Amino acid sequence: MHFGMLKVKWQKDDMDNNVNFFSVSSDGRVVCWVLIKDELVHTDIIKLTMDGICKDALENLQLQIMGCGTSFDFHKEKNNLFLVGTEEGKIHKCSKAYSSEFLDTYEAHHMAVDALHWNTFHPDIFISCSSDWTVKIWDHNLKIPMFTFDLDSPVGDVTWSPYSSTVFAAVTTNGKIHVFDLNVNKYEPICEQTIVNKKRNKLTHIEFNPTYPIIMVGDERGGVTILKLSPNLRKQPKAKKGQEVQKGPEVEVAKMDKLLSLVRDPDTKQN
Repeated sequence: MHFGMLKVKWQKDDMDNNVNFFSVSSDGRVVCWVLIKDELVHTDIIKLTMDGICKDALENLQLQIMGCGTSFDFHKEKNNLFLVGTEEGKIHKCSKAYSSEFLDTYEAHHMAVDALHWNTFHPDIFISCSSDWTVKIWDHNLKIPMFTFDLDSPVGDVTWSPYSSTVFAAVTTNGKIHVFDLNVNKYEPICEQTIVNKKRNKLTHIEFNPTYPIIMVGDERGGVTILKLSPNLRKQPKAKKGQEVQKGPEVEVAKMDKLLSLVRDPDTKQN
């Protein structure tokens, strides 16, 4: 069993075709749950710890102080790889194969990491948001963010779009949604809209429909608002005369790589 806040993510059926899912909680545990016949079996995958260490003066025992898990996400291609955000503002890169240590740790935010997600197309990129008002985009091979956006209010959730590697959306506690397309504007959202009255309600979750141009937004009162993206928010590249528009995952990866190259080298000129 878990104690405290809980988030759950389904995984593909295991090698024995058993249904399974993972959970993270403020008790500092990442747990795998497998449904075997009529029984739900759980196994601790990793336990989150903080940097703080307490030593017993008499026995010189080192006691681990448990961290609080707030969010997590599994890599789209590497099944063992996953990220865990904490209440302390850190993000740990972990593996199902190594339960005793983190692969890496990012000093990500000044407050709790409320959500994080691997990019839909690019295998190296993930996004995080926090109560410290920021959204950050990361290359998991680097310790510093590639992009940072201040949204002037605590950010409850953020997610990548299913149709473009450079589009993401976030919700803030002041009742607004923010839609960005880094390929259009690297600094400001292309759309910002108030959904609920900030004095009476606040937004908590946001998700793109995987097939249709629709965004679903949840609030703390249990309401769900469904919004259709206007055509100007989902523009596709125009074909040059005599050429077809290139599409597919490789194109989306190249589009993000081009943006990242500009960030890594400010003197690089865009073609």
